[in-house]
Amino acid sequence: MTNDYALFSVENLRVAYPQRRGQAGWAVDGVSLTLQPGEKLGLVGESGCGKSTLGRAAMRLLPESTLIEGRVCFAGESVFDMNASRLRRFRGEAVALIFQDPMTRLDPLMTVGEHCIETLQAHRPNLSKAQAKKRAIEILEAVKIPASRWSQFPHEFSGGMRQRVAIALALLLDPKLIVADEPTTSLDVTVAAQILQELTRLCAERGTAILLISHDLAMVAEYCDRIAVMYGGKVVETGPVQEVFQQPQHEYTRSLLKAALHIQKEEGSSATDCVTDVTDVTDVTDRGEKENYRLQSSSNSPLLTVTNLQQHYSLESNLLEQLFSRKRDVIKAVDGVNFELERGEILGLVGESGCGKSTLSRTILQLIPSTGGKVEFQGIDLTALDRDAVRKHRRQMQMVFQDPHACLNPMMTVGQSIADPLFIHKLAKAPEAKRQVMAMLERVGLTPGEDFFRRYPGELSGGQQQRVAIARALITRPQLIICDEPVSMLDASVQTQVLELMLELKQEFNLTYLFITHDLWVARFFCDRIAVMNAGKIVEIGKTRDIFTNPQHPYTQQLLQAAPLLARTN
Repeated sequence: MTNDYALFSVENLRVAYPQRRGQAGWAVDGVSLTLQPGEKLGLVGESGCGKSTLGRAAMRLLPESTLIEGRVCFAGESVFDMNASRLRRFRGEAVALIFQDPMTRLDPLMTVGEHCIETLQAHRPNLSKAQAKKRAIEILEAVKIPASRWSQFPHEFSGGMRQRVAIALALLLDPKLIVADEPTTSLDVTVAAQILQELTRLCAERGTAILLISHDLAMVAEYCDRIAVMYGGKVVETGPVQEVFQQPQHEYTRSLLKAALHIQKEEGSSATDCVTDVTDVTDVTDRGEKENYRLQSSSNSPLLTVTNLQQHYSLESNLLEQLFSRKRDVIKAVDGVNFELERGEILGLVGESGCGKSTLSRTILQLIPSTGGKVEFQGIDLTALDRDAVRKHRRQMQMVFQDPHACLNPMMTVGQSIADPLFIHKLAKAPEAKRQVMAMLERVGLTPGEDFFRRYPGELSGGQQQRVAIARALITRPQLIICDEPVSMLDASVQTQVLELMLELKQEFNLTYLFITHDLWVARFFCDRIAVMNAGKIVEIGKTRDIFTNPQHPYTQQLLQAAPLLARTN
């Protein structure tokens, strides 16, 4: 088949990073792909398989020292032969890249409006500032960013809102191809659905093609025409989405589908029949009901009680506004939240990005002081304590963050990172700390422990880094673990492994989880109860099964309708 008329083609592409030269294997090894105008191709695979490297190599965004072989063409023109001027026009006008981490695209010293104006005027110098602003506001509003936030800086946005800004910047110049590298990882299901619907609308109206790099099989199934599965730097299977999902040919494709369907499995479901036999999988619904029965029969008081908790922020204003204005713009990030968390329970907290989930978790831990209300942990009101007293209680409350790479010090070894809380809380001297760290490494599946003890975070995969983060959280033997999107950046197979590990650790260490996620199927798989948060308030709370089978609040119903379900594609 000739690629002469393909919008975008990759032919036998091989990529090796400098430190990997001379070693066995390539980051990308002999990959060939084509995209036609308006086509949507999903590229899936585990973390570290080469998906992102492929996308960056195709746009010549890798360091010059990187070894690259093969050919990449856009509309018949070789990308690798473009001069600097042509390459600058190619990026943005012809092809736009949406990164997974929006802060790699956003300048913290520039407002959102300044980002948009700079992008437009750099490529379209004939546009006046007024015309550029009009165009930019239209695109921003299309991704649900109101014009009122034009003058705000990236740090004033939630992670999900920053990703919307990055997507808007990619859409500004009407590119013919969008390379979207995990573009909705930090977004809730409703906003993700809106953005992907907008992207697919662009395909239909403007002939825009999409290379969607993702670990979310359900999303790829819903929004892509074809799928390419990567494993170990190679494309091991490709074809129409329905054909690959219904009759996967490669063992790795089957394992990915099994893992994703395991999480989405309902009681009595046979959705996995077309892939493999999963009758040995624990029935998630039964697990949740047994857990709730045990909780209901307990006479112990709640581990955590949150009463009318508030976290309000005043928007920054200039000096004249502060002097003469009586009215201050206030963002009610957390607005009168009430709930109880029983000992041994897993409570899921779901809701759209920017709704206040992460702010609520940080306020519970008193990492940021609350505006009002109470947080009672083991019957003690943390909001009434001074900083030193709160720190003593924080040993019993630990957190696992979304991005383990960002929360692990790259200059510290894995062993040092895990041992650090023991030294902070003065729980052990160096020899005893190492013994405990080695035992914890083994327990979270990082074996041999001595090997991982000496490694640095940059030498680990995403799943291994998250296991280190879990080990660090557990090392002080806490009672409460707050998990803020702990598996959202992991592929389906690793995601399942980490969730199963967390369930095992819960039983072994008698843990209680507050589990924050925007993935409803992960919440259903993992949680006993679910609290739905919207605009700073909890609008619905109940048993997991009740939330999914009989949602009461319109916002909960909207979330469930928007969530992509892999089983629906089979």
